[in-house]
Amino acid sequence: MGRRFAGPESPAGPIVAVTATGTAGRTWQDRRLALLHRETGRVASAKNPYRWRAPTTPRATGGDGVVRIALPDGRCVAAGDEGVDAVLSEVLGALVTLVDTPPPDAVLERSRPEEVLAAGVAVPVPVDEGRLGAAAPPGGFVDFAPVHLVTTATLRRIGAELPSGVVDLVRYRPNLLLDTAGPGFEGNDWPGRELRIGADVVLRVVAATPRCAVPTLAHGRLPRDPEALRVPARLNRVVPLDGLAPQPCVGAYAQVVRAGLVRAGDPVRLA
Repeated sequence: MGRRFAGPESPAGPIVAVTATGTAGRTWQDRRLALLHRETGRVASAKNPYRWRAPTTPRATGGDGVVRIALPDGRCVAAGDEGVDAVLSEVLGALVTLVDTPPPDAVLERSRPEEVLAAGVAVPVPVDEGRLGAAAPPGGFVDFAPVHLVTTATLRRIGAELPSGVVDLVRYRPNLLLDTAGPGFEGNDWPGRELRIGADVVLRVVAATPRCAVPTLAHGRLPRDPEALRVPARLNRVVPLDGLAPQPCVGAYAQVVRAGLVRAGDPVRLA
């Protein structure tokens, strides 16, 4: 099956640097900044949407090296602005601090996704805890591994089940989009194998990506859509890692074996 690198999350960026800690020079998928809840000392994550679904509605950009955050009410603040923490705390309804370093032994709260589907995002459901960036170098805010891959075939497969016929890539928040043919959900078979992208980059796939409630939430201009999780839950419930129960999965997590640049249209080879 032919594969190529289709590009990062926006066609505005046809070249992206892949480093040991993830992709560099992009927007939200860099995971270089996060919000720290002052009351609990934990990183705010929309994986617990009852508590933290609001952080998916602002949109961050950082193409010139300065991270700017566009708020739902039309205001815009920069990460280095005096008073940025007060503005973000007002928007989120909780006291938060914008940080670039994770707290020691940072954990991630993840609501059980199918219970969120059943109860809705406004109802508290059981939460599981896991270590932030368990398969990544220290110092970043990735959920698990430095790189998250999704394929166009998988997006087409999910979109075909939706009333609109399409699903927006942004809902699944990948670092890299691979253009593939076929039935979709290729990432199920990739753990333990290496992907070579272009002339430079080598990735080692470590797990299929289990989906939480985040794809169902409003993302900037995108409204809430529970079907973005219900469809994978129906079509692709697999075991992402040994020792875990089957979960709805979309995409794959990877570690960086060799860093470098990738360009839109680069061939992708599965070793």
